[in-house]
Amino acid sequence: MSPTPSTAEQKAQTLSEALPYIQRFFGKTIVVKYGGNAMTDPLLQQGFARDVVLLKLVGMNPVIVHGGGPQINSLLQRIGKKEIFIQGMRVTDEETMDAVEMALGKVNKDIVNLINQCGGKAVGLTGQDSSFIRAHKMLLKSHDEPSKMLDIGLVGEIDSIDPSVITFLDSGDFIPVIAPIAVGSNGETLNINADVVAGKLAEVLKAEKLVLLTNTPGVLDKNGKLLTGLTPKQIDALVADGTLSGGMLPKISSALDAARGGVKSVHIIDGRVEHALLLEIMTDEGVGTLIKSK
Repeated sequence: MSPTPSTAEQKAQTLSEALPYIQRFFGKTIVVKYGGNAMTDPLLQQGFARDVVLLKLVGMNPVIVHGGGPQINSLLQRIGKKEIFIQGMRVTDEETMDAVEMALGKVNKDIVNLINQCGGKAVGLTGQDSSFIRAHKMLLKSHDEPSKMLDIGLVGEIDSIDPSVITFLDSGDFIPVIAPIAVGSNGETLNINADVVAGKLAEVLKAEKLVLLTNTPGVLDKNGKLLTGLTPKQIDALVADGTLSGGMLPKISSALDAARGGVKSVHIIDGRVEHALLLEIMTDEGVGTLIKSK
């Protein structure tokens, strides 16, 4: 007796249901920030890989940017080093940068292998490959002393992204899988928040969609209610009253910048939902928060 299909599988099971979305997004670029539980739960990992391969098979161009926070934290704990975050950004000294490179390299290979096992042709990259992501060292403005700038180490702020390597891979039916590491002006390695890389890459590629997977249903108000159709003014208010804080700050900022930069739709969705990516792209309801440019 065959198992009962999940809700996600029921919604995406027939070609007739999916056909309008396939036609609408055929040939379009979909940038996906892959992180959270979707990266650590084996069932969700398999579902994500299959969904990405399906999107490629039906003519879309998925581009994956992955994080690796839990893996980095685990490695830092093993070497007896404490993780420190300021304004949602990881403070990164040289020892931490070594751990970041090691952890992200392993995560990248695992994602590539999983997609390939599901029938795709994935290729792993970092921003250092062909120096396609160039950055300078980031300084943060202190909340306590606005005139003071905080040095958070080897953390980068993107100067430019050369899309040629990504478009070349897309044209060859490959699926790019990108670790958020950039090269500085002096050849140094810089750690960049994965949400920021995904947002800037979506702008440069003129993506149809930017989808950010996270560990919540989307953006929530103080009562835990899902918010969608958020405008810049509403987002500013949510930041001001403390509703949005910590790791959600770079995520929401990147989403808003991408929307303003021409990405047609930006979504923050719940990566804990099986087949969340397909549900967001191939149903009218979606499963998260839509960010508007104005």
